[in-house]
Amino acid sequence: MASQGMVSLCVMTPRVPLKNPKKRLCHHRVLCSKLSQWEPSTLTQSSTEEAGGLVLEKTKNVFESIVSESEEEENVVSTQLFKWPIWILGPSVLLTTGMAPTLWLPLSSVYIGSKVVSVLSLIGLDCIFNLGATLFLLMADSCARAKDTSQPCESQPPFSYKFWNVFALLTGFLVPMILLLGSKTGLLGSLQPEVPFLSVAVLLFPYFILLAVQTLTEILTWSWQSPVWLVTPVVYEAYRVLQLMRGLKLSAEVNAPVWVVHMIRGLVSWWVLIVGMCNS
Repeated sequence: MASQGMVSLCVMTPRVPLKNPKKRLCHHRVLCSKLSQWEPSTLTQSSTEEAGGLVLEKTKNVFESIVSESEEEENVVSTQLFKWPIWILGPSVLLTTGMAPTLWLPLSSVYIGSKVVSVLSLIGLDCIFNLGATLFLLMADSCARAKDTSQPCESQPPFSYKFWNVFALLTGFLVPMILLLGSKTGLLGSLQPEVPFLSVAVLLFPYFILLAVQTLTEILTWSWQSPVWLVTPVVYEAYRVLQLMRGLKLSAEVNAPVWVVHMIRGLVSWWVLIVGMCNS
């Protein structure tokens, strides 16, 4: 019966002559491609083990994917719960540090004593607003970032936006500077009488500082590709309108000439126009 399970393919090796002719042996080499029916197949066992390993690996990968998806969902939920208070805290900080002192603080408490003290007090109010605006922009940036932190956030403003924004900043800086220098040097004879330096500092020095801070913030948001580049000019330009309105109230305290009052009114109209164009 054992011979029935063998393969018919057998190769006979030639007889090897020995020194003793009486003791001749025939060495046969049998090559079989099929084993007997009672001998286990190693190929089948290996394939079964490999299949079992693949099943275990697939099961493990599915389990890991389910665990990773559940972890991602938990992270998203925790991130959303963390962002909800920021949506309330950010605008509250901005209004508290910016709008409240400017709208409800009486100017008589700011304009006390010499003009130098008044300038420092106004700059201090603007510094408080700058701190609040910085905190607000940082909170808005963290909320506007993508949920998947592994992907880089690339939010680049278009060239037309950059061009008009820079044009608005340069116009708001150069026009009052040219008028003031023209009145000092006598190039613009119609701009008389001349305004003292301290009076100009009370009216416009905080305005120039805020322009510089906004320009620096805009450059940083563009270079960092922060998604808050669209909110930044609205925050600073809205406060700038209030700042210039404060300057109009202080113009009577410093006895500013009429052309200075008209210049400040022109700046208010310019920045109101720019704020309207940004929101449209």
